[in-house]
Amino acid sequence: MSQIFDALNQSATERVGHGAREFSAAKELLQVVERKGVSPALLSEPLAPAPAVDPVRPFPSVKVALPEHSKFVCFTEGESLAAEKFRFLATRLRHMQQKRSIKRLVVSSSVTGEGKSMVAANLACSLAAGKQRVLLVEGDLRRPSLAPQLGLQKLPGLSQLLQGENNNLNIYQLENFRLCVLLAGDIHTNPLEFMEAGQLSSLMDQLSTGFDWVVIDSPPLLPLADTSIWMRLADGVLLVTRPGVTPKKQLQRSFETVEQSKLLGTVLNASTEASTNHYYHHYTARSSGSPAPSSNAK
Repeated sequence: MSQIFDALNQSATERVGHGAREFSAAKELLQVVERKGVSPALLSEPLAPAPAVDPVRPFPSVKVALPEHSKFVCFTEGESLAAEKFRFLATRLRHMQQKRSIKRLVVSSSVTGEGKSMVAANLACSLAAGKQRVLLVEGDLRRPSLAPQLGLQKLPGLSQLLQGENNNLNIYQLENFRLCVLLAGDIHTNPLEFMEAGQLSSLMDQLSTGFDWVVIDSPPLLPLADTSIWMRLADGVLLVTRPGVTPKKQLQRSFETVEQSKLLGTVLNASTEASTNHYYHHYTARSSGSPAPSSNAK
């Protein structure tokens, strides 16, 4: 199981007084693409009111069916080192939330294959374990992956909601977990049209009143403009990187694209810290009263 190393390298207090950065060329490019992807006719349409979130009424319950060898360790392997890393990350974020207004959190990456969806799901599960109301939003409407990884198929989601196809919020409570999910729903090749022209902004405002955390699994930053919309609506951004997968130049462009006041830090996925792993299992074995592993254990 891949380990997760939390590298929240800059806190909000460390950036106070540095001033706002000028938009980079990468950010300007994203905004141009975003504007071109939206139909002028759609922009003139009136916005429909977003459904209200009832903090008392429970959402429909669905059963999670994780595949074998799932990397959603916080759902299946709560005592593992990887799950502990996510709990540590969740604790850091709760401490940040006490110092500044952070509720809507975007989890993104530079390119595909860096594990952002896995990080978003495990982090949301860890936050929900702390008795806060947490909603996990599948914000990638082009290539959604959360639904199949959770074993939740053919459920209406965000795309139907933004297009006004029903009057429900399409939010579901995961059975045996405190976590709620809003899946992507139908796949679209150009979701910018209804993301920008629809009720996404007002919907996020509604969701923020009913949940303590809204964790958004967004598309990769490059080369799509979808994520720029999510970042505008977010309070904070976590950038997922993976050794051997994230190109250095792409990572640098991603840092330039994210608004620095919203960048909370990075999460390094697939860290290989054998010494830390050995110490953790040695410590947990002693704490539980089990014999400690021998020095030559693998």
